[in-house]
Amino acid sequence: MNPAPPVTRIFTSGDSNRHLASVTATGLEVEVIKAARVPVPASFVRDVLVHATAIPEVAARLPEGTSTIAVRLTGDRELRRLNREYVGEDSVTDVLSFEGSGAYLGDLAVSWSTAARQAEAFGHESETELALLCVHGLLHLLGWDHATAAERKEMNRITRAALKRSGLTLAPRRL
Repeated sequence: MNPAPPVTRIFTSGDSNRHLASVTATGLEVEVIKAARVPVPASFVRDVLVHATAIPEVAARLPEGTSTIAVRLTGDRELRRLNREYVGEDSVTDVLSFEGSGAYLGDLAVSWSTAARQAEAFGHESETELALLCVHGLLHLLGWDHATAAERKEMNRITRAALKRSGLTLAPRRL
């Protein structure tokens, strides 16, 4: 988890190229901000995250009532800047999570460029990699980590289950 103000507050004002879509499902509101050309509808991101919240372990960590998450789909330059500014690492990363509070779970910033490269390297669709990164970020917002082998195994198991619920298949060597 990274210390930062919410992505929606940092980036929505004055962002003339943004494509904003707020989509709601029972118990989860997902705001998707497309700050890069991403050929994936906002509803895809929403559906993946909603399916993830149906996993019993994930549902158990959600606050009562409706929760909200913001997802910013952007490029490598912005992820590198955010990583440098909030994590202290001057490198591109695939996804960053910024914890919210209460029913506002927090924000995810995802590099579509990195997701597409990783998908090609692993041998699955770019949309599948995007879904994996969104679920991974959601799990961080809900308190999971992957510092130990046991934690990594648990996160990977939940991620695979969430993607399966969305009808997506990872390349065998991805997780």
